[in-house]
Amino acid sequence: MGVGGVVLYGSTGPENLAQQLAALESLAPPGEVPAVMTDEEGGAVQRLSNLVGPLPSARQMAATMSPQQIQQLGLSTGERLRSAGVTVDLAPVLDLDGGPGPSATDPDGTRSFSTSAATAAADGIAFAEGLIAAGVTPVVKHFPGLGSSVGNTDIAPASTLPFSQLKTGGLLPFAAAVSQGLPAIMVANASVPGLTDLPASISSAVIQGELRQQLDFQGLVMTDSLSAGALSGTGYSVPQAAVAALRAGADLLLFNSTSAQLGALTAATIAAIVTAVQAGSLPRTELVAAVAKVLAFKGLSQPQPATAGGRRIEHRSNGLEPRAAPASARVVGRAHGFIICRSLAQLRSTDDLGQ
Repeated sequence: MGVGGVVLYGSTGPENLAQQLAALESLAPPGEVPAVMTDEEGGAVQRLSNLVGPLPSARQMAATMSPQQIQQLGLSTGERLRSAGVTVDLAPVLDLDGGPGPSATDPDGTRSFSTSAATAAADGIAFAEGLIAAGVTPVVKHFPGLGSSVGNTDIAPASTLPFSQLKTGGLLPFAAAVSQGLPAIMVANASVPGLTDLPASISSAVIQGELRQQLDFQGLVMTDSLSAGALSGTGYSVPQAAVAALRAGADLLLFNSTSAQLGALTAATIAAIVTAVQAGSLPRTELVAAVAKVLAFKGLSQPQPATAGGRRIEHRSNGLEPRAAPASARVVGRAHGFIICRSLAQLRSTDDLGQ
């Protein structure tokens, strides 16, 4: 179906994970290496603890380690992730939270480095830079700040602190991450009182207004899971939320599913995006603009030579920003811009977009 990436869940991984992922990579079209992601934060959120080793929580890191030591921990963690075949770590959490969670009512808790914006920024960026040094791409989360949120977006609609408070607190670590040039940011599913009643992941006020324009973030924007209770509880199915998130300015869409429903949900989501483009409610230019972000995120410019929909597609892979290409080639490349069922879904030809 054109899936181009996966997110690994659980608490332990098979000893032959690297070999399994290599086999997965061999199924991908040439030059379209799957993004392999996981949430290796430390503490309560570790997916591959048997392969990476136990990690302290972010709160414990901040309490017991210097930023230099945290960076070294990020480096060693990244090296072990990379040796297991993982290329992206959905970490660190830059939210400001001092609660006892993570729990049904406190999504962050010990996943947060500190209630101090300066500490959270310094320590979170240090961990991210360690990952980068190991060749693993970090994704900071959850913009614009889930600390002290009202409710847990995984379960039901929830809201952040009022935007007026975020501007002097929760937003600051993300501004520091942008200033430091970190490559990717995950947007939360919480609404933001004083800014938007929508989940942030489908809000142009959050993504375009605050993240792109106010903070001048030029990297990749991905959503939190569009299968979350915050979206379904607001009346959005995954396909509807996918279109809304793209329209709001997201580059990658995350959602999860049971294996039995995965194929149907993936197909329905792709169909909803195609329909929105055909109807003109989702401008094709927005998809084309996002491909540069996603290809750069995956270390590509134009994908490698392949055929799609009976056409030969010229590709390049030099780790640079994509240069101008014919519209048809760019639209096919834009396929890298969807993460579906927490995976990257590719529209295989321009015909798939109704052209």
